[in-house]
Amino acid sequence: MSVRTTKPGARLRAGLRVFCFFLLLPAAGRSALADCRLLADIAPAGAYGLADGAGQPAHGCRLDQPMVPASIIKIATVAAALRLLGPEYRFPTEFHLDARHNLYIKGFGDPTLTSEAVAAMAVRLREQGLARVETLFIDGSAFALSGLTPGQEGSDNPYDAPVGPLSVNFNAVPLERHPSGRITPGEAQTPMVPIMLEMGRSRPVGRHRLNVCAGGCDPATRVARYSGELFRAQLEAAGVPVAGLGGLRPTPAGARLVATLQSDQTLTAMSRSLLHYSTNFTANLVFLACGAQRFGYPATWDKARRAVREALGSQLGAAAEAIVQVDGAGLSRDNRVTARAMLRLLEVFRPHRDLLPRDRHGWIKTGTLTGVANGAGYLADGRACVLLLDQPASRRALLLDRLGRLPSATGPSVPRDS
Repeated sequence: MSVRTTKPGARLRAGLRVFCFFLLLPAAGRSALADCRLLADIAPAGAYGLADGAGQPAHGCRLDQPMVPASIIKIATVAAALRLLGPEYRFPTEFHLDARHNLYIKGFGDPTLTSEAVAAMAVRLREQGLARVETLFIDGSAFALSGLTPGQEGSDNPYDAPVGPLSVNFNAVPLERHPSGRITPGEAQTPMVPIMLEMGRSRPVGRHRLNVCAGGCDPATRVARYSGELFRAQLEAAGVPVAGLGGLRPTPAGARLVATLQSDQTLTAMSRSLLHYSTNFTANLVFLACGAQRFGYPATWDKARRAVREALGSQLGAAAEAIVQVDGAGLSRDNRVTARAMLRLLEVFRPHRDLLPRDRHGWIKTGTLTGVANGAGYLADGRACVLLLDQPASRRALLLDRLGRLPSATGPSVPRDS
């Protein structure tokens, strides 16, 4: 067998050709190649961008490579929602009563209906004259969702809970199973409801917060059941007896609207919470509300995608074409962004910077999936930055430190990758 060897002179000439090619590149092109070294030892296939004082990319690597964004896509969700819904938007919930004292509760996706909020609504309904309810129905006609939430894995975890037009406690059921086998609520503010008994029987001793569809279910039916049981319990606690539950049923034409109650929180307050705690449930309901606001109810995933794409296009221009968003939370691996598009989004989002979590690096929203560890926001000196990484989340902070040490003087923009 022959072995092919390369003479030392040939290797030297090849090296000189590469060196000369590098010198012939424009200065910005040499910068783009050199800047990839920031990632080389940790995320060799990753991308990043760092803007200068004028908001233009000053440092970067693979700026135009589409990557899975994970939860940093929530910045796009909030940016579009503030545009479409307005910062003072509040989610409505309607209450209709027919001639037989049947109550129909029609939700429009309020993500803040906790046990406390439902209790406050029950008191207000009693104060407005609601004395008794024959049958309580849930009107789910404001949503027309098909299939699972994009990116949903079907696990028992609360972060995997489905969304619905009338959802309570983030569609997570708090319960505690005692050594004796007794089931009680898992938190003081939530009353005992029958679904806890059913879901708690097969659980080990201890406290649990379960996805309402743990073990599998029809989401619309199960979500309506949980909402109906909680509203019934809180109405009865407020002094309004409820004879029975009727499940899902549209509000009949003859029923009269007796109250429209607004969410306690504005969209701005909700956005701060969903960005700080990366609440997938809230992000997806805000996403769906964008579609319904723009194209009318019932809310659908397709309407939400079209509305958000349109809103981002009006704010970002051509850069919006590099953002592919199929859900509001970032759970789907079909979402895509580029570092360049994220930098443009961050310049538009700058007036709302304080909605992002704050740490020693600045105002940074992180995004993590298996094999994905991203970050986007503003460094302590105000420069917009984005990391799109294929490396462990534990190394993200190291790379943010490196970004903070890069020079901040305004220089030539990094060119598009070829």
